[in-house]
Amino acid sequence: MDVNLLRDRYRVDLVGLQAACEANYARLMRLLPQMREVRGSRRVALSQGERLLGVLTLEVVDACPYTTTLRVRQEHSLPWLPAPQLEVRVYHDARMAEVVGAENARRIRSVYPYPNADMHQPDEKSQLNLFLGEWLSHCLACGHELEPVSL
Repeated sequence: MDVNLLRDRYRVDLVGLQAACEANYARLMRLLPQMREVRGSRRVALSQGERLLGVLTLEVVDACPYTTTLRVRQEHSLPWLPAPQLEVRVYHDARMAEVVGAENARRIRSVYPYPNADMHQPDEKSQLNLFLGEWLSHCLACGHELEPVSL
């Protein structure tokens, strides 16, 4: 019986997680290339025709020589859609970006026992990093500057 429990236990896919974090770094550097030098933010609008569907906000919360911490959140979301908010740590030396916090969870563990009191999924960290990648990819493909750029 113990053999089945060990076989069915979730194991972190380190190669997949590393690939997701590397891809997220590249996406974030395209969206916020000056994050190491300028402590600011950027807002990317997502629209359908004239209708604003939401705004992705990337805000530099903390900048150190080798890491930057960002708050990534959705503003002006559809009323029926919960507005996501993630805390992302960007490791410039490793060229990786990983989700370290989401919503009210300050720190996200690599693996959660299941079931647990907070109903976290065993692979929640991997899921959040994949979600960040899809979110950023969508913004890169379909987003536009919220305010017109003045010259």
